[in-house]
Amino acid sequence: MSGLPDRHLRTVRRFGARWLDRKYDVHQRGEGHVPAHGPAILASNHIGWLDGPLIFLKAPRPAHALVKHDAFTGATGHLLNLSAQIPVHRGRSDVGALRKAADALEAGQVVAIYPEGRRGDGELHQIKGGVAWLALVSGAPVVPVAIFGSREAGADSESRPPKGARIDVVYGEPLQFPVQPFPRTTEMIADVTEQIREHMVAHLDWAKSVTRRGTPGPLPKGSTVV
Repeated sequence: MSGLPDRHLRTVRRFGARWLDRKYDVHQRGEGHVPAHGPAILASNHIGWLDGPLIFLKAPRPAHALVKHDAFTGATGHLLNLSAQIPVHRGRSDVGALRKAADALEAGQVVAIYPEGRRGDGELHQIKGGVAWLALVSGAPVVPVAIFGSREAGADSESRPPKGARIDVVYGEPLQFPVQPFPRTTEMIADVTEQIREHMVAHLDWAKSVTRRGTPGPLPKGSTVV
């Protein structure tokens, strides 16, 4: 299994990470929790626009993220396609996107996913079942990721923090499930989804304590939810 092409992704990461480091004060912790080889799922909370570039450009290994299909337009879309990110249609179960992600995992690659599905307060009140499906299909470890500082309190979901702002990205201990052959029942997916959510919440709470950071709170009324 060849997976998704990494060559252009590696080039974009090399130059993009330099831009990001010039723009913001990015601190990463726990990178050793991301396996050096083999498949891995990076499951992150989602608070702002910058979350995508942070993992896209700074994760310990090149990652193929599931990105809303609306973003695949213009210059941004060209960059996403060039770096083999995975378009996903939200609001429905996008089996094609999940299978593409599963193929990447089968090839030993890293997939990034934001299980909340949309930007918000990042407190992981609910997550969607796609991450559980990928974990059960692939057997890949799920590495929880907590992001702080990519959106300021009270700011819109499309906002960026001011130049020089500190941003923390914290990787946690992986959670892994045995490969579950077909059929994978609705009850099974729901159970594993909740186990992953609880693991992510525990990691988020731990990350808050070690970084002394917090999430930015709810999006302001009337904010664009994406």
